[in-house]
Amino acid sequence: MQTVLVFIFVLGVLVFFHELGHFLFAKRAGILVREFAIGFGPKLFSKRYGETLYSLRILPLGGYVRMAGDDPEMVEIKTGTLVYMVENEEKEIERVFLYEPTHLEKAWIVGRVVKIDLENSCHVVLEDEEGNETEYALSRTAIIHYDPKNEMQIAPIDRHFASKTVGQKAMTIFAGPLFNIILTVILFTVLAFMVGVEGKLVVERFVENSPAEQAGMKPGDVMTEIDGKKVSAEKLFHVIQDSEGKPVKVTVERDGQILHLTITPKREYDPQKEQQVYLIGVLFGSQQMKDPNLWEAIVDGVKRTYDWTTIMVDGFAKLITGEYSINSLAGPVQMGDMTGKIAQRGIEPLIQWTALLSLNLAIFNLLPIPALDGSRLVFIGIEAIRGRPVHPNKEHLVHLVGFALLMMLMLVVTYNDIMKVFFT
Repeated sequence: MQTVLVFIFVLGVLVFFHELGHFLFAKRAGILVREFAIGFGPKLFSKRYGETLYSLRILPLGGYVRMAGDDPEMVEIKTGTLVYMVENEEKEIERVFLYEPTHLEKAWIVGRVVKIDLENSCHVVLEDEEGNETEYALSRTAIIHYDPKNEMQIAPIDRHFASKTVGQKAMTIFAGPLFNIILTVILFTVLAFMVGVEGKLVVERFVENSPAEQAGMKPGDVMTEIDGKKVSAEKLFHVIQDSEGKPVKVTVERDGQILHLTITPKREYDPQKEQQVYLIGVLFGSQQMKDPNLWEAIVDGVKRTYDWTTIMVDGFAKLITGEYSINSLAGPVQMGDMTGKIAQRGIEPLIQWTALLSLNLAIFNLLPIPALDGSRLVFIGIEAIRGRPVHPNKEHLVHLVGFALLMMLMLVVTYNDIMKVFFT
């Protein structure tokens, strides 16, 4: 139960920041945001503030910001429909009821719809009992009440997502992953204050019969590069794992001299990670970490985010090219299990894990896969090139097919998760 609660909390934080990005930039562009939801499925809690419904839903595996124009906007109000309307002080219709609102004390206007436009001219023409027709102006924020439990604010066409400029639409979509990247930087910055920032990677000693010592590395050497890339403790580990036992070239500084060593990693069991890993057998000194000031912590947060971004992008690339199999993917079950185990090790590992999940969510969402933010950005890019958007029905079909494929992938990954977590 503790593992489940911790995972729901961590996932909730990631989803909240992601959707907050979409929400803030949608509002900034003047788009009507109908709902800000954390989770999917039936509502556990909901509250309307202003024009937006804020809801918490039962399945905590995502969230969404529903903007005007994303879905069919209204239940059609057909000619001849009997409606009850309430005016505001400016003599504009502020509420339209499709049922008799007996709970209202305020006088209402009653009639049958002859013509109604909720998006362009925002007006309604009613016919009264004597057959007289009267035109009324609708408030741009008028509410349509379908029944006692369901209502919706009208959205003039200029408040639809589709009506905005290419730049506004692109930033609204990109803001979700962007806010996850910002969250990653914040968490790594906090972590820097807690554990310190990485100084020089100074070799203190070696594991017995270590590949590094056999290759000529000595205590006091400062490791600067691996395979031609500037090295950090995190990047060092991942480059060594990617080598799969093949020789790697390590650059060290010794007494002012630059030396190039070739080291062949050795595969051993790591009890902390509970799996076989490749190691070169180096232990670094305590001077590796130092207490930072605010600027150093922020710089370290950005640097760690950049380093992990290159690692994750490389991992996604290898997944696409087939170097990594689908079995290497972790779904909700395995991520939840790992989150629980990491939480038991303390707050610092949990903060780092949350930062990595946030960055992973950002990068994954930016992939040009239908139904993800990256795919929507592709369609916006096509619109920018051709000067007009792709027909909404065609775009929706692509996203629908993509979503179905993602759900199939999720089922496969979840099955693999269950087998790994409960049967191995």
